[in-house]
Amino acid sequence: MIEKKGEEKFVGDVTKEDGTVVQEEQTRELFGLIDGAVEKVDDHTVKLRPPVSDITIVPGLADYPALIVHRSFDETGASLASHPIGTGPWELVNHEVGVRSVYQRRTDAAGWWGDKVMGPVYLDGIEYIDYGTDPSAQIAAFEGGEIDTNFETTASYVEVLDALDLVKSEAVTAATLCVRMNKTQPPYDNQTVRNAVQLAVDNATILDLGMQGLGKVAENHHVGPMHPEYAELPLIAREPEKALAMLSEAGHAATELELISIDDDWIRNSCDAVAAQMRDAGITVKRTVLPGSTFWNNWTGYPFSATNWNMRPLGVQIYALAYRSGEAWNETAFSDARFDELLATALSLPDPDGRRELMEEMQLILQSSGAMIQPYWRSLFRHMTPNVRGLVMHPTFESHFEEVWIEA
Repeated sequence: MIEKKGEEKFVGDVTKEDGTVVQEEQTRELFGLIDGAVEKVDDHTVKLRPPVSDITIVPGLADYPALIVHRSFDETGASLASHPIGTGPWELVNHEVGVRSVYQRRTDAAGWWGDKVMGPVYLDGIEYIDYGTDPSAQIAAFEGGEIDTNFETTASYVEVLDALDLVKSEAVTAATLCVRMNKTQPPYDNQTVRNAVQLAVDNATILDLGMQGLGKVAENHHVGPMHPEYAELPLIAREPEKALAMLSEAGHAATELELISIDDDWIRNSCDAVAAQMRDAGITVKRTVLPGSTFWNNWTGYPFSATNWNMRPLGVQIYALAYRSGEAWNETAFSDARFDELLATALSLPDPDGRRELMEEMQLILQSSGAMIQPYWRSLFRHMTPNVRGLVMHPTFESHFEEVWIEA
């Protein structure tokens, strides 16, 4: 599988809708593969030969953007909901956007590949219900016996759900929030403005107000102590007077800065706290809160907004995904030739100690650029009824139900 223009494509023979077969050599030409980069060993094995060393290949393929789909995916409308072809233990039988999705245990002849490895699954089916972004709806659902578990418990509701005698599962993760500025859009094309915004905010305060302190303070460069190549940097201390003076120097003391976020409990609360601290420093701030259906249509295009990022196991993986020049997910539009050079070298080093010296310089470059306020690393929680067994909060939000059962 390769990535081109944001789409995942298969390598190998492709059967078209009219029944004709596009041979493997043609797919290489179609998708722009380097000659010899991919070899089909047999019907179940593909050998990759990248032109340069890249230690992020395995964790990248394990990440959700690398979802492997059936070769008919594009031809059938590129929709898993409409044509749910998969190899899991459950099959999709109903999907209503914003309402619910229903899965039932596979009964077809193919069965589930994991039967031979893990044995049959215990659950007859799984039903996902969308209660929206208001966590209070989850409370009512638990109290009414409508659900057995939630997808996530936001920090402000952990104690509330604890009081319902539910079982709590916690994961310490690299999940985080980036209140980022797009350096191609004024006034954030001015580094002095970006650095001033950073100085107006105390990250520890944002952790307390946005996450009830349930996490670790971060250093504004999107790599943390859970990453093997992390190099500790000093925190940027809040200096509100200096922040306002810098904005005045840049000619933006009276400029209204609009901070946009999704209408999601912890993100909204964190951004409200950021805006409050900026206002306390004398900066004029407008807060705009959007529903998810609107926000995600333009998440990389806002001048000043907040994005939640899930955990990635390697710091270099995050930098390659979100901060390398020209990447599709580079929402800050950050671009630095030295950073790219260091990253290319770091991606070739399997030893985390060897990467750390390079990572320290990259972290400093990104931190000093003023690209973002990255205030904290999140602790993640989920709750479940006492009769649910084998379920835990996963650090990357993967819900693995293969060994989950409900005790009678």
